[in-house]
Amino acid sequence: MRILITGGSGFVGSNIAVFLKKNNKKLNIFSLDNLSRDSSKINLQRLKEYKIKNYKLNVEEKKTYQKIGKYDLIIDCCAEAAVEKSKKNSELVFNSNLKGTFFLLDKALKDKGKIIFLSTSRVYSINKIKTKVGNINSKFKKFSISESFCTESPISLYGFTKLSSEILIKEYAYIKKIKYIINRFGVISGPWQFGKQDQGFISLWLWKHLKKQKLKYIGFEGKGNQIRDVLHIDDVCKLIHEQIKKFNKINNITFNVGGGLKNLISLKTLSKKCEIITGNKISFSQNKKTSIYDIPYYASNNAKIYKYYSWRIKKNIKEILVDCFNILKKNQLFYDKIDK
Repeated sequence: MRILITGGSGFVGSNIAVFLKKNNKKLNIFSLDNLSRDSSKINLQRLKEYKIKNYKLNVEEKKTYQKIGKYDLIIDCCAEAAVEKSKKNSELVFNSNLKGTFFLLDKALKDKGKIIFLSTSRVYSINKIKTKVGNINSKFKKFSISESFCTESPISLYGFTKLSSEILIKEYAYIKKIKYIINRFGVISGPWQFGKQDQGFISLWLWKHLKKQKLKYIGFEGKGNQIRDVLHIDDVCKLIHEQIKKFNKINNITFNVGGGLKNLISLKTLSKKCEIITGNKISFSQNKKTSIYDIPYYASNNAKIYKYYSWRIKKNIKEILVDCFNILKKNQLFYDKIDK
């Protein structure tokens, strides 16, 4: 089977590519990544080690698909995933996400191939989540969000492009009979993630503690009480592998996938854990103003994905942090050069 992974030199894409190459000799893996991010360059070296070819092309350009071969499956990991950036540069997010999905679907149709689409938890209504949580700075009952949760606006321009891509995929499935799987992931972290302020906060937090640099709690009164669920990249890779093997029997379904209630963590708790792992304590400033796109809480409900697959979450928060920290420590000289 020939597989094309878009965003294949990114954090998620490169990990999936390497995992599949190592664990299934029947799969022939290719990457499509324009290498626009600094971190893509170090991940590209990993791809080369495993003899995975990368096409340095843009997913949102139609001519790209005239330069690459035929594929049985496309795993779409390519996205401009920074939520805040979608406010400032909506055209970039639209082109990279929604326009890119359109051309990928056209490619899959011509190749008579299938698609696994990596979507996001940010398709869910910001206001509905805020209403359900209430005051994040007081005690509240923790809950998990299933696939039936409200997707009404506002969801951010980033969330809009991902939800629109989902709908586009389903329309292609309806009229063109393309087979798909949509995975709405929460926060993913782990080895080979080199995070920035608006994307990859777990690795960024570890890095700032490692280098003894200041951080800032932003929004919700600046107390660091925002909560997210976190999933280890290894668990993501294992799920994708299982979905590939069972694609002919399980397809045309949307799943929520995340760390769930067992892998929840607040920024404040994350700071304490980073102190323990690095041995360093840093200072925090506060910005009480909350972005209109920020949400106080998110936890994935994995009941549906558990029903269809034998896959289960294996790695906890501590393992995620330790695995991520070890790679950051080994690549300090490289990460120093990235604009964070």
